[in-house]
Amino acid sequence: MMPVRSPVKNVELMVRATCGSCDRVARQIAPIVEAAGAALTLVDVDADAELAAEYGDRVPVVVIDGEEFACWEVDDADLAAELAS
Repeated sequence: MMPVRSPVKNVELMVRATCGSCDRVARQIAPIVEAAGAALTLVDVDADAELAAEYGDRVPVVVIDGEEFACWEVDDADLAAELAS
């Protein structure tokens, strides 16, 4: 019997070009997301008026499969556990 693989999770990092914390978090989470076999997409909130209004100054924000997971700070162990579930 073949093992059932859970679907690949889609991880989006909501960022803006002028955000130093966004760069730091992107570098922090990239290896964790890669190790989990998930896909990481950086989304510039300033490129979309609706996203800019929704997130305002609340970036970086990690969104996993459409659900907000973390804002500003990301715990590596929590992220790895979420991506493994």
